[in-house]
Amino acid sequence: MAVVKLKNVYKQYGQIYALHDVSFEVKKGEFISIMGPSGSGKTTLLNLISCLDQPSKGQIIINGKKIGELSQKELTLIRREEVGLVFQQFHLIPYLTAVENVMLAQYYHSMPDKQEALEALARVGLAERADHFPSQLSGGEQQRVCIARALINAPAIILADEPTGNLDEENEHRVVEIFQQLHQEGHTIILVTHDPEIGRLAQRQINLEHGKIVRTNVYHSDLQREHS
Repeated sequence: MAVVKLKNVYKQYGQIYALHDVSFEVKKGEFISIMGPSGSGKTTLLNLISCLDQPSKGQIIINGKKIGELSQKELTLIRREEVGLVFQQFHLIPYLTAVENVMLAQYYHSMPDKQEALEALARVGLAERADHFPSQLSGGEQQRVCIARALINAPAIILADEPTGNLDEENEHRVVEIFQQLHQEGHTIILVTHDPEIGRLAQRQINLEHGKIVRTNVYHSDLQREHS
């Protein structure tokens, strides 16, 4: 079952196409990486799938819902209930503790539950840092708070935009392990990265250049099939 479908999607800014005739599907439980040089359309693509932006042309379907036919209120509900976002920039509220930052996502979804938020932090190895403010956390710890926040409402899809881009090697390894574990648990993950090693951890790697899909690599254990 496909949880994400893109059909002939274009995104145009003035005379420039950030995305040009992009089509692919993501099945439930699949781990997809999106790669390409700077300016290739990776973040634009993620913004469209997360309903933060709308395509200029084409169709995007999330869990059977045609995004172009939805109201702003309905799009907001999808962002709240069906998509978990992890950004390169952590976007944590500086005057809230780690657990309060996670609970903030609950507040916009339903009702805050501190115990559930604490459990989400424990899941990413931050149980003992729950009452610390972002300024008291390392970059890797802040990113793990972001992952806990993205998971707290049990989204159908986890979208990650360069989640290791601001991390040192040790913290990058920890964050990658979390995504691998989430995939093993059955989560659907779409991850934008510039790192080829991280990109190869996915089941399927979509390569963009100048807003177009130029290649898709499919990985099965150590086997790879390349489709041009």
